[in-house]
Amino acid sequence: MAKAKRSNDWGFPRWRAYGSSREAEAVRLCDRHGCDEPGDRPAPKSPNSRERWYFCQAHAAEYNRNWNYFEGLTAEEAAAREANEKQGADAFASASHYGWGGPGDGTRSRDEMRALDVLELDAEADFEAVRAAWRRLAKANHPDLKPGDREAAARFQAVQAAYEVLRTAEERKV
Repeated sequence: MAKAKRSNDWGFPRWRAYGSSREAEAVRLCDRHGCDEPGDRPAPKSPNSRERWYFCQAHAAEYNRNWNYFEGLTAEEAAAREANEKQGADAFASASHYGWGGPGDGTRSRDEMRALDVLELDAEADFEAVRAAWRRLAKANHPDLKPGDREAAARFQAVQAAYEVLRTAEERKV
């Protein structure tokens, strides 16, 4: 009579997870010669191939360092592919007004922060302070007050552009 093997199951319901066992789990090593790290990052062996290399993080970064997504395409084909892929990223573009990853507390975009710098204001300035700074700098640099001064004219145009950026942002909030 054969001796019964000990089991991890204690009857119904099953007390252990499916697929669990007492055997050691095989770990795939990095395919880079001489590396003993786990190879948990797949990389294609060639374009349009199902075969994969499995690298550790360091060797996957080395493998991808000089990879060019648009290699072998003409400029027109590359532009068409880029436009096609940007078309699928519209959700990120529509959420750009939240300013994720931008400077400050995320309520202002990079352009708005640059405009505040031009108007010599802090990031927390409200729109009334923006309007007051715009009037002060516009009066100080107006071409009618300083005829022939190219620096003042350029500064006046920068102040006007900064005010437009902040005004449209304020209108968008309301």
